[in-house]
Amino acid sequence: MTTPILILSGLAALAFIAAHLFIGRLVFLEGRPRHALLSFAGGVAVTYVFLHVLPELAGHQHTFARELHLSDSAAEAWVYLIALAGLVFFFGLDNAARRSRGRRLAATGESRLEREVKGLHLASFFFFNFLIGYLLLHREQAGYWSLAIYVVAMLLHLSTSDFGQRQEHPQDYDSETRWVLAAGVSVGWLVGALDTEVPPIFIGFLFAFLAGGVIMNTLKEELPEDKDSRFLPFAAGAAAYAALLLLIR
Repeated sequence: MTTPILILSGLAALAFIAAHLFIGRLVFLEGRPRHALLSFAGGVAVTYVFLHVLPELAGHQHTFARELHLSDSAAEAWVYLIALAGLVFFFGLDNAARRSRGRRLAATGESRLEREVKGLHLASFFFFNFLIGYLLLHREQAGYWSLAIYVVAMLLHLSTSDFGQRQEHPQDYDSETRWVLAAGVSVGWLVGALDTEVPPIFIGFLFAFLAGGVIMNTLKEELPEDKDSRFLPFAAGAAAYAALLLLIR
């Protein structure tokens, strides 16, 4: 691992941490209809998954086949099954959080999560952000362009995801969640910076699971009718980022 990559990835980690800690300061993003920048960011994140992450999973497919002694078709199924597991897991987490918030609101009038659900919620998003921080330094594709593509997509994704979490659970987010998310990125980057030897199949698992989580969290912010999302900024973000990815290839 070269020193410039280590420095640039560290700066990227700080940018991710800043997004977690200070998203509440961006008051201009609030209101209805949904701010164009949030929909634009959602389009970028979805494009990153479909044009960069999912194709990259094909590379991990060969790793799964080699390390687990699977046929190519079986390895392909396992890689995408892990991505699906990431999507299902974070969908279940979001569903549990919404139900918990509803019960707490009905019982006490507070828009907060119940203790047990909050613990699971925080632990899961710590792990998710740990993966994001770790993959700053340990992606399948190394190099400056790969890092830049990853940072832009993840920074925009984290901004939309954090904004949505803060809208739904403002008290929990400001008092606890944002600090746990920032800690997850920090620990992930630090573990990655130690340059510990990690089996390639483990990297493939992390990447696939992260892909499913990004798809779930992005679509959760854009699809529900009550979000009052804006199609044109979303499409513009998707088109602009797709053009960039195709251009640099």
